[in-house]
Amino acid sequence: MELIVGNKNYSSWSLRGWLMLAAFNLDFKDTRLLLHTDTFYRELEKLGVAGKVPVLLDGDLTVWDSLAICEYVSETYLDGRGWPVDKAARAEARAVANEMHSGFMALRSEMPMNCRAKRRIEPSAAAMQDVARIDAIWSGLRARFADQGPWLFGEFSIADVMFAPVASRFETYGIEVSDLSRTYMAAVLNHSAMQEWIEAGKRESEIVESDEVGIDV
Repeated sequence: MELIVGNKNYSSWSLRGWLMLAAFNLDFKDTRLLLHTDTFYRELEKLGVAGKVPVLLDGDLTVWDSLAICEYVSETYLDGRGWPVDKAARAEARAVANEMHSGFMALRSEMPMNCRAKRRIEPSAAAMQDVARIDAIWSGLRARFADQGPWLFGEFSIADVMFAPVASRFETYGIEVSDLSRTYMAAVLNHSAMQEWIEAGKRESEIVESDEVGIDV
């Protein structure tokens, strides 16, 4: 498999596709295209996709959109293990993963992913409402599934993949969350695959000005 990604420092959606493959120890290579360049759009246009990353190439098949990639990988290579085994937990995991996929627009806008930075910002009320909702999801699930493992539903799942960039954002901007959520954040950020991605992002030199927000600390 080949996964086409953007700048690792900035591309939260690329991280999701990449983490799904790396965390489950699947064999793949990643190809990085620099965001917002002519080459970026030209190469994606050749693939006939939506002009966004990540894009997964598996033989003759092309899959785009992070959540679609996660679903495909889970079905094709993991016998469905990308989701919890329990039916009720699986349904809830899909619900929170899709909530992340389609929501939290204020947080996304005001707190772009930036692995290299330590910044402070003044979040809007809407962004803080997003933070509170995510904190409630994380802490609530960790309280319920703590005896089954360190992840949202005990075992590592697509739900964790979808929220991983949020842990990075909260770390970058010094966002305060509850103790249970802070422990969960530490588990995410210390995952070996996540550490590999973060270190790769820190080694990049490209600057995307629109994602360089806040005051350095």
